[in-house]
Amino acid sequence: MATGGVVDVASVLRRNRLLGGLDRREMDELLGLGRLVRYPAETTVFAKGDPGDCVFAILKGQIGIHTSSIDGKMMLLNILDAGDVLGEIALIDGRERTAGATALRPSELFRIDRADFIPFLERHPRLAIHMMGVLCERLRWVSESIEDAVFLDVPRRLAKRLLQLARDYGQPASGGLRIGQPISQEGLAHMLGVTREIVNRSLKALKKSNAIAYSKGFIVLTDLHLLRDMAGEPADSGHTSGRMAEHTGE
Repeated sequence: MATGGVVDVASVLRRNRLLGGLDRREMDELLGLGRLVRYPAETTVFAKGDPGDCVFAILKGQIGIHTSSIDGKMMLLNILDAGDVLGEIALIDGRERTAGATALRPSELFRIDRADFIPFLERHPRLAIHMMGVLCERLRWVSESIEDAVFLDVPRRLAKRLLQLARDYGQPASGGLRIGQPISQEGLAHMLGVTREIVNRSLKALKKSNAIAYSKGFIVLTDLHLLRDMAGEPADSGHTSGRMAEHTGE
């Protein structure tokens, strides 16, 4: 990889909370273990059940993490952007992937094979301990998501997901906070594990109550107080129940 490419890779990896703490020597060593791979839009990075034989860092593009049931129902668990890491859970235990990953846009990923990454962790126990902390946060996020699915109805789950998307992609806009990421009703339905029709009705109800509005195809949160109340969050909450990019799938 050319020197300019290495510099670009390092700068992107330093944006990730898991790898950003590496010193220069450790980062150089890590860069020497990986290789660049490219995926056109709508192509599979890995499927649920595939061997956990590598970890990826996103350099460019966007990756969707998803799971599916035996009868073909699909749930979008996560949307990952440049600087995010995916595949680290299966990488640690070497077992099969618990979810699938698909390129939502043309994407460039930095791949490191398990056979190289595990010895790297053994040489740098500080990173291994840090990774344990990140994975514990993931476990808490999964537990919270299960509780939401059991105890919250769809409108409340939708409000909570919109707030999370606003924390990840929010941009100040006239009248509120604009989610600067195009999210379709079908995409929201996949995130919540419900039908598009249910999401459509819930969005209409939120719009009628002036909690949200639309601007050039983007969702604008116009009443954060109401949405936080629906989601069961404190009115002044800056809490992110796990930045989607920090709770990746594999």
